[in-house]
Amino acid sequence: MELIDAHLYMPFPFRRHPHEAAAAAGVDHWLSMTGLGDEPGVAAMISRTRPAELASYNSPDVDPGILHLVALQIAYQFVFDDRAEEVGRHRPGQLLPMLCESIAILRDGAPAGTPLGAALSDLYRQVRERCTPAQAERWAWKSREYVHGLLYEAVAQTHPSPLRPGLCTSIRSLTAGVEPFHPLYEAAQPCELTPEELQHPLMGRLSRLSADAAVWIPDLFSTVKEQRAGEMINLALAYQRAHECSLPTAVTLAIRQINRTIREFEKLYEEIRPELSPSGVGYVEGMAGWIRGCYYWSRTVPRYADAGTAPAV
Repeated sequence: MELIDAHLYMPFPFRRHPHEAAAAAGVDHWLSMTGLGDEPGVAAMISRTRPAELASYNSPDVDPGILHLVALQIAYQFVFDDRAEEVGRHRPGQLLPMLCESIAILRDGAPAGTPLGAALSDLYRQVRERCTPAQAERWAWKSREYVHGLLYEAVAQTHPSPLRPGLCTSIRSLTAGVEPFHPLYEAAQPCELTPEELQHPLMGRLSRLSADAAVWIPDLFSTVKEQRAGEMINLALAYQRAHECSLPTAVTLAIRQINRTIREFEKLYEEIRPELSPSGVGYVEGMAGWIRGCYYWSRTVPRYADAGTAPAV
């Protein structure tokens, strides 16, 4: 923990949403209503991961309705990701029904046949009610990319050779699950972004930088847990394998990559900001919020409580 705090570049100050407690209650109610809360291990996992807290830190300025949606989506993705990881590590082929159900719901509006599918269907319904049709379609498209990424992760977990950092980061980008939240930040603005803003080359790069930095930061705090579990898709562990170095050295190398990513985000945001509408600025601020939020959430969340116990080798 001290190594991370001492060297990670974090220009965005800590903030939280005033309606965090209400969002947490809403997550508990939604999980119970959809039946996900009754699934084995889900209640304990939610207690360890605190999705409403992460939503609060990421999204301190959005209206309570958007905060509620962000918190529900984080909770859903935590459940979905843990389930996919559990199944995919041992039986990748058995992931297919779960992933195909999600794609059918997101692409075709197909009916759900499982509690996970029912939760996704309800989440998609709420997104369509709050977002414009174009924003909801962008949300569904980014969510489908996330679902497909979990199959890449399952293949990587069972691959006989250790992954190099480049391939690891490519898969981590797909499984990050951060970019599906960006359309919700557009929906939080007074107006839709113009096509020129959405299609601006720098906007696409900002989206990627935000997602990468946001997901790599928790990698630093989860390194010990994932090393013990034999996980492959972790930025610091990829550096350790590539350089055959100690874990603190690998974490330091990962921090340097994250710092470069955050500084590039700052630089490009400064370049594009004069060209953006107020809604465009708010949209990019939502991206920045994920970088800040994932850092402050990772520091205290019980899921990563052993971050300070990194072994020397």
